Order: sequence, then C-alpha cells, then structure tokens
Amino acid sequence: MIPTLAADSRLRECVESLGRQTMQDLEVIVVDNSGQGLAARGGNAPRARIIENARNAGFGGAINQAIRASTSPYVATLNDDAVADPGWLAALVRAMEARPDVGMCAAQVRLFGEGRLDSAAMLIARDGSSKQRGHGRLPEAFPELEETLMPSGSAALYRRRMLEETGGFDDEFFLYCEDTDLGLRARWAGWKCLYVPGAMVEHHYSHSAGRASPVKAYYVERNRLFVLVKNFPGPLLLAAPFAALARYLWHAWYLLQGRGSAARFRAEGNAGPKMLWYVLRAHAALLANFGRLWRQRREIRARARITPAVFRHLLRSHSISLRRMAEL
Repeated sequence: MIPTLAADSRLRECVESLGRQTMQDLEVIVVDNSGQGLAARGGNAPRARIIENARNAGFGGAINQAIRASTSPYVATLNDDAVADPGWLAALVRAMEARPDVGMCAAQVRLFGEGRLDSAAMLIARDGSSKQRGHGRLPEAFPELEETLMPSGSAALYRRRMLEETGGFDDEFFLYCEDTDLGLRARWAGWKCLYVPGAMVEHHYSHSAGRASPVKAYYVERNRLFVLVKNFPGPLLLAAPFAALARYLWHAWYLLQGRGSAARFRAEGNAGPKMLWYVLRAHAALLANFGRLWRQRREIRARARITPAVFRHLLRSHSISLRRMAEL
C-alpha cells in the first residue's frame, strides 16, 4: 500500500522497485491523495492499482482505504519516496510466518544514497514523542532479527488479523505518529513486533512534508498528545506534561547551539514564536478531541491482553531520552 500526494518520479521509482521483488505474489495499490488524479495522469504507477481521492485523506486514511480494497493476509506499507530492495517483502513475510504472535514487522530503512539508517523500528519518549531507532547510525549497529516496540509505517508489514482486531490506523491522525498509535494499540492487544534487518529499503527522508516544516511541527506535536491520551497508563499520562516541558527546554538549548529539529525549523525560515504557536494549537486540538480520545482509550483497555505493568515495561525497554529527542 503506497499513499502518495505528489505522485512524481519518486513514486515511479518506488513502484518499479516492487516490480523487482523476488516475491511476486503481491498486489500493489497506490492511493492518490492529490485530488487531481496525478498518479494516473503522470503514469508514475505502472502496473499498480490506483485509488483516487477527491481530497487528501492523510497517510493512515489512505492505508485504511487500500486495506479495505484488498484481501491479503498481510499488508505492507511503503512511503512513495522509498525504494525497496528486491528481497524486502520476502524477508518480512518469512519473519511473520514463522511467528504467529507477531502482528507487525519493521524493515531496515536507510537514508537514500547515504548508507546510514533512517529507521530500525521505533522508540518512544516519556512525553509520547516517538523517533526512529538508530536514525543516522550504521546498519551494522542493528544486525539481528529481534523484538522491537513497533515499526515505522514508512516500510512495514502488518498482519491483517491484527489490523482487524485493533481497527487499523486512526484516520484522525492525518499525518505523523499514526504508526506509533497503531503499534502501541497492537502491543496492548498482545501482538509483538520484529525488526527484520534483511528487509531493506532506501528512503528519501521527509520528501513530502519537509524535514522541519510547519505542517510537520503541528501534526507531530498534536498527534503525540493523541498517542498519550489513548495509550499511556495513568501514572505515565500524569507525568507526561513534565516530561514535555523538559523536552521543550532541551529544544531551546539545542536551538541556541544551532542543532536539532528546532534549529532546522528556524533555518527553513520559521521564527521561534511559530514553534510556540504550533504547541498551543496542538493543545487546543487535544481539548477539542479529548472526549473521542478518552472513549478510544477505554475501548483499548477493554480489549487489552497485557497489564499496564507489562505495557510500562515495554515502554521503558524501548525508550529514547528527551534530550536525544530534541537533539535529533
């Protein structure tokens, strides 16, 4: 499943890489979010099935559409600016078929043309922020097939039965953190995740929304609040605002040094006060959606197959520091 907005030459490169897979028992579905039929008009999705939307349904919404349009027992997600190694899909499917308790598999995602990692699964911080495990490091640092917390949706495999049990992606997230939310809901439901280093893709990082754009700043902050309310156990939820304050202070520190995501945001022409504005907007959105999120929280707990203590242990075992979050 490949959501696309630009439907440009990067999409063609992505789709053509799927045509070279060693495992050819697959259907490629491209969901065109451009609202202009760009995927079909530009011819950049050769031999793929195209679903056209009249407006941008977001990443999770587009993937959910593709899931409903297919019947496969496994669902692979791939960003439209990612290029899959020929053995990518086969490695993911082999890993999942060997473990009935696994509902998600994370690929080895490399930064395009750099030989360094974009993602080796995902980590989570005490304030609900999530980040790619191993970002910027060499792939050799993560050589083993191993259990991780959750995959990055930029290149992942999901078991359909898990998606049906958990309800799939939350359409309301629109952009960013929807893979974190789904991954945590799946862990509450008792499903596990594997990192599969033999499943390699190369990714043009943040090709669609920019590395530190205003769109990204708002949705990442809003959606990490959504993740918190839906998924974090009570004590961690109460402590999260203090953790977020610590992260904001680290952002300010690294901004003074010209490092980290806050510095990149400013370097792209965004003044410091804009960051505060997006934080305030994100919290306003949380208040507006709180009732829905709390109902979802209760539904997740009602279906949970692990205890809050086990869930807290999972978060601690796959955590990233607030300082590191601000630094990356």
